[in-house]
Amino acid sequence: MSWWVHDVFQTQGLPYLLSWIFWVLLSITLHELAHGWAAIWEGDSTPIETGHMSANPVVHMGGFSLIVFALIGFAWGLMPVRPWNFRHRHWGEALVAFAGPAMNLALAFVSLTALGIWWGLDPTTQTSPSAEWMVHMSNFLWLGGWLNLVLFALNLIPVPPLDGSRILAASSMKIRQLYNHPNASMAGMIVFFLILVTNIFNVALIGIGIAAQWYADIIATLVGGGG
Repeated sequence: MSWWVHDVFQTQGLPYLLSWIFWVLLSITLHELAHGWAAIWEGDSTPIETGHMSANPVVHMGGFSLIVFALIGFAWGLMPVRPWNFRHRHWGEALVAFAGPAMNLALAFVSLTALGIWWGLDPTTQTSPSAEWMVHMSNFLWLGGWLNLVLFALNLIPVPPLDGSRILAASSMKIRQLYNHPNASMAGMIVFFLILVTNIFNVALIGIGIAAQWYADIIATLVGGGG
């Protein structure tokens, strides 16, 4: 099995590899900071007390996550909070949980809007290889939008320990009790990995790519005046 860094470098080139590293680190960091900002707004100072309100990706990802990222190109983060400090209790938990995916959706919106504007100002950037830096910029913005849409969708899957499970648990005591079962996290991770290794994930990726392309094309059309 070859190393993902080597594979991406050989097939996509150095600019794409650097773009992937940049977007993964930025997206995870801002995702976790969004959880922290929401928790602080809800009255919990834990993110500040633990030193997690930092722009340093290492603070959020930790050593093991960084090792996994170096090995396979994917990672995760963590924002410590104390839900019992939230002003709105269960609804506060839902708000704090949703803040992370909402940040990913916002990043996707900004990236794909910028991409659409980029395409609209000069439609040849989508097809012409003559200006290599322009193609790299398109790829950079596309990757940022697509990756954050994927992170948005993944984090809303309602299985522990993903954000979707915390949002769902806030709506029902029975669901909360189910998620609090000692084996819930292990079962959730099994379901999550089954999704990743089956066609469900591949179909979702294709759908996300189509949606991203559709939105960027609309922005490009609007900026370009309909051609």
